[in-house]
Amino acid sequence: MKFSLLKLLIALTAFAGPAFAGSISFDGSWKEQRFSLFSKNQYGFNGDRLDVGSNGSVSMAYLQLGEALWPSRSASWSWSVAKGVPATDLRNKGGDDRNLSVYAVFLPEADAQALKGAGIRKLLSAESARVLVYVWGGAHNRGDFLDSPYLGARGKTIILRGAGEGGHAEKVDFARDYATSFGGAPGALVGLAISADSDDTDTSIQGAISGLTLN
Repeated sequence: MKFSLLKLLIALTAFAGPAFAGSISFDGSWKEQRFSLFSKNQYGFNGDRLDVGSNGSVSMAYLQLGEALWPSRSASWSWSVAKGVPATDLRNKGGDDRNLSVYAVFLPEADAQALKGAGIRKLLSAESARVLVYVWGGAHNRGDFLDSPYLGARGKTIILRGAGEGGHAEKVDFARDYATSFGGAPGALVGLAISADSDDTDTSIQGAISGLTLN
């Protein structure tokens, strides 16, 4: 009897945990979004790892998320920079180069349903979209929240690492950062994007992201 009760408690504890955990694969599901006809980065999609190269260029790789991952409220990953851009002021449009950025795009669920299949440009321009941009780069301190010069009130830049090279593991709390940035609770996490930006300083970036997981 005691053994059966123990098994039941273990099972209940397992079900009390997160309803899902999504390990994100860097594969052909990702699409590149250019911002200029003559400027693009190099992306190497290698399953668990995304290699990123930028040479005086800027673009982003974007992944639309399925409904099973819309409730995600945190993420973790590891990233490294072997060669990076100098420190810039990320509050200034046109002078805000950074090594790597991870975008988390949220929409109210009704709008998420209506915009299924939309490209990253349309999602980022949606009035109801809210975007958290986690950044490695800039002349700022870890934990700083900055207004986005591109997204206005719909986006917030969050500094995880200032400009520099090396390797780090990160864990971010979407719900906490959303409340700090916009107030209230996030809607559906409809997309992720990763970018590197070296066009303003005409420099180069060699970086990578691996082990990207949503919870």
